[in-house]
Amino acid sequence: MNIHEYQAKALLAKYGVAVPKGGVAYTPEEAEKVAKDLPGPVWVVKAQIHAGGRGKAGGVKVVKSIEDVKAAAAKMLGMTLVTHQTGPEGKEVKRVYIEDGSKIARELYLAALLDRKTGRIAFIASTEGGMDIETVAHDTPEKILGLPIDPAAGIQAYHGRRIAYALKLQDKQVGACVKLVQSIYKAMNETDAGLLEINPLVVTEAGDLIALDCKMNFDDNALFRHKDIQELRDPDEEDPMEREAAKHELSYVKLDGNIGCMVNGAGLAMATMDIIKLYGGEPANFLDVGGGATRERVTEAFKIILSDPNVEGILVNIFGGIMRCDVIAEGVIAAAREVSLSVPLVVRLAGTNVELGKKLLAESGLPITSGDDLADAAAKVVKAVKEAA
Repeated sequence: MNIHEYQAKALLAKYGVAVPKGGVAYTPEEAEKVAKDLPGPVWVVKAQIHAGGRGKAGGVKVVKSIEDVKAAAAKMLGMTLVTHQTGPEGKEVKRVYIEDGSKIARELYLAALLDRKTGRIAFIASTEGGMDIETVAHDTPEKILGLPIDPAAGIQAYHGRRIAYALKLQDKQVGACVKLVQSIYKAMNETDAGLLEINPLVVTEAGDLIALDCKMNFDDNALFRHKDIQELRDPDEEDPMEREAAKHELSYVKLDGNIGCMVNGAGLAMATMDIIKLYGGEPANFLDVGGGATRERVTEAFKIILSDPNVEGILVNIFGGIMRCDVIAEGVIAAAREVSLSVPLVVRLAGTNVELGKKLLAESGLPITSGDDLADAAAKVVKAVKEAA
């Protein structure tokens, strides 16, 4: 789960990280009111969407009067912001963050993330703040420090000093960096965050370290432990189909292809998407109905797939272990009848009650093609989609 910048900064502040003063606004009038409560004489108006690259797209404006704050907010609110992370469709700006300006001497990069390779929280630091870290990694990888933290020992002062020296901090800034790194590590652990990125982390003209921006996301599977963080979810920033899938406890991620997939098990779903690409197709989604899905959940999953206008064919791939093939078949049949199936449908079943499942599909009277195995099913759905086109 992602959250907005202003929400991430509020969390950082609870852990003792220095952030600029600011407030969120949903109207130009609210933006004006927030600005009046800040010292000035420079304010920053920031569009709040779940994507990076806002500044390059016109979503960050530095202004020098209250009137300009209101004008900038009026221009941003309601606009569709297109960045390298939103895709060409962009995202509508529904709130802005008004922040007190900072006198910046240097811009740095500091992040902590869950490193899947090592199973540890790892820090990434660079002197090249304000830039996409991917660009820095590609062009000047020597300017990036990666520092995994052993969970048995936890965060230590020397970790913070090593990061401080890599960032070329001096004097009191070294001690401030040690405290900052320890605070970030604690925040990561206590909130089950997957990423905490500060870009830029700035050194002010007075020599202070301030988190000028912050991006955080969290492990969805751990949100039951964090009701306060769960309340920060912004449904407007989520894909409508993914939001609908979550209501029915379905793992769904929309992709850019045209062949819908319904599978039980994350690993099998990944393999299904891979084999679709192997046979020349493009998957339209990742969808895992789970090991113990009911007929009703399967029906909803099928309806969600078909609600994507890009879907031109569907591959259902079920291995019946805990999940029974006849239950899957009943759900597919019910959904296909309810939505008036109009695209090619290929179903591959294996495992528990497979013969009964195939019998139900064959006797349904619906145009359903059976796949003998996964390769056969993938070849058939790709061929059917190409022929229909």
